[in-house]
Amino acid sequence: MNLQISQWGNSLAMRLPSELVRRFGWHAGDSVDVQLTVDGALTLRPAGWNRHAFAAELDTLRATLPKGTSVMEELRQSARY
Repeated sequence: MNLQISQWGNSLAMRLPSELVRRFGWHAGDSVDVQLTVDGALTLRPAGWNRHAFAAELDTLRATLPKGTSVMEELRQSARY
């Protein structure tokens, strides 16, 4: 996706396509964390996003998933030789 940089007052700005904005759930006035990576790329994240909190939430959700039989075990039991 290519974005064009435009003049906005004394600053420069990039317009984000509405599809991208909807996909991330962003709204006018939301804060975004911007970081410059070693290779010169920009990284955008919603402000307040915490990697450790996200990982902890995933662990909690994973613990609530039902445990079933292994897919490989099911394949072995139904395999025809």
